[in-house]
Amino acid sequence: MKLLRVKANHFKNCSNDYTIDFVSKSRKFSEDKEYELQEVAPELHVFNTMVFIGKNASGKSSAIDLLDCAYSILSEFRLENKKYSYDGIELEIIFYHNDFIYRYETTLGSDKLRNRAIFINEKIHKKKYFKSKVKELYNPDTFDKLLGDNVWLPDDISRLFSVFGQKKTRAIYFDSYEDGTETYRLLFNALKNYEIESSVLSKILRVFDENIESLEMVDEKNYKLIFKGEEKNYTDTQLMYMLSSGTTKGLLLYVLMVASLKEGFDLLIDEVENHFHKTLVENMISLYKDKTVNRNNATLIFTTHYCEVLDQMGRQDNIWICKSGLHVSLSNMYEDYKIRPELLKSKQYYNNAFQTAVDYNALMNLKKVLKS
Repeated sequence: MKLLRVKANHFKNCSNDYTIDFVSKSRKFSEDKEYELQEVAPELHVFNTMVFIGKNASGKSSAIDLLDCAYSILSEFRLENKKYSYDGIELEIIFYHNDFIYRYETTLGSDKLRNRAIFINEKIHKKKYFKSKVKELYNPDTFDKLLGDNVWLPDDISRLFSVFGQKKTRAIYFDSYEDGTETYRLLFNALKNYEIESSVLSKILRVFDENIESLEMVDEKNYKLIFKGEEKNYTDTQLMYMLSSGTTKGLLLYVLMVASLKEGFDLLIDEVENHFHKTLVENMISLYKDKTVNRNNATLIFTTHYCEVLDQMGRQDNIWICKSGLHVSLSNMYEDYKIRPELLKSKQYYNNAFQTAVDYNALMNLKKVLKS
């Protein structure tokens, strides 16, 4: 399964027909096919990496939240415990699965008692994929079959269950919020669930702190750490004070990255630079571009304020500019801006080519108040 497009109405404060498209739009060179793109089916290419960028409060988290919403439905057939209202959200999710293109539509209601979404008026269309008709990929008139009308499920379970038959991780969402001591439990659960060897954790430890030789879970509240050759047991709370915040979050993120690359599911990260050095972010991007590492077609999708990271992206159609006004909106660098490909994207960002600069007058007005 590979997600191709998500379209939403009435989602958070987003504009109507708020759309995120995974399918490549610009010309594909051989170098792009080697590093930037993955071929889902003949002549159907999606991105190895996608980025959402913009200034503060521009709606970057809303874009990631919408993708998390779609992946939750595709993975768990359920939407629950989210931090937004489900009422009235209209979704269209288009994806590729086993030689077919599926178009799923639903309106959401809310079971407020259990903080779950209710699926209303679900429709599932599908069509056989043919590379000769790739330009008609999203044309609703080309979908010829309706599924799921005869399947009875509770109203908080999506009829997409009839397509996949069982739950499967299709993406993991790593947000910028602190999980505190829970981070260590999540870390070791991920190692166990995705069968990641302890030697891999040792390599990750050295990336974030060369003084750490090993970290082991004794039980869910206690851990054994070898630091500068000295072995000592710590509670999870003590470990939080022992290790930096960046190391703690980085260990979990990199373990999830390894799981993503190993299993082939997508990784969503909100504010990838939060606590992390730019080099670590660039390393993650390079791993998803490397087909010897990313053998199962995982996609890295992230938001960032690091405009220098844009220069790591070899294309423009996998870069989304987020803006806020009355509603949050998205624009695609390739489709909506005329940026010459040989120019540094970061320089264009600093030159305000995307109208994303911080309000200089607001900064100066603040300075005047402080001086007075």
